[in-house]
Amino acid sequence: MKPLVLLDVDGVLNPQRRSSLRFRRYEVVVDGEAHVILLDPRYGAKLVALARETGAELAWATSWEQHANAEISPRIGLPHLPVITMAGDLTSRVGEHFKTRPVADYVRHRPFVWFDDELTPADQDYLHAHLGVGAFLLIDIDPRTGLTDHHLAQARDWLITTVANQGDVQA
Repeated sequence: MKPLVLLDVDGVLNPQRRSSLRFRRYEVVVDGEAHVILLDPRYGAKLVALARETGAELAWATSWEQHANAEISPRIGLPHLPVITMAGDLTSRVGEHFKTRPVADYVRHRPFVWFDDELTPADQDYLHAHLGVGAFLLIDIDPRTGLTDHHLAQARDWLITTVANQGDVQA
């Protein structure tokens, strides 16, 4: 089983402000609602390289769900990715974010890194207590600037170390 790299959109790939001139502005309509998004087209290649170098699988962990494949992936050069479905009971059990329970159910003991801007210690606690969750790293992203090379290096180092310490987790 491959480790996972879970991707949020808003605040991670789509920061609140343009932190460099490399970000491009797009206007998209999702479910009849207009959105302005800022995307750095280099992110796709960097995320694909992270997955290749660590033997990980990329997946969407975002309220954009399948819309991420339609609106985000082609603009940054990502392939079609698996999507964690976020629909259902959105209430919190212990203060965790509404995405945390679907993520915990999805990972099935696979090590994972999760890039998100809205996770708190309650999410960490929930994941530690969930029986289907093994090793993980939550990488808190500043939503004003979004994903950085530092975050990618942090994920790469953790994944390489974790996979090496657990033996070959790839099937």
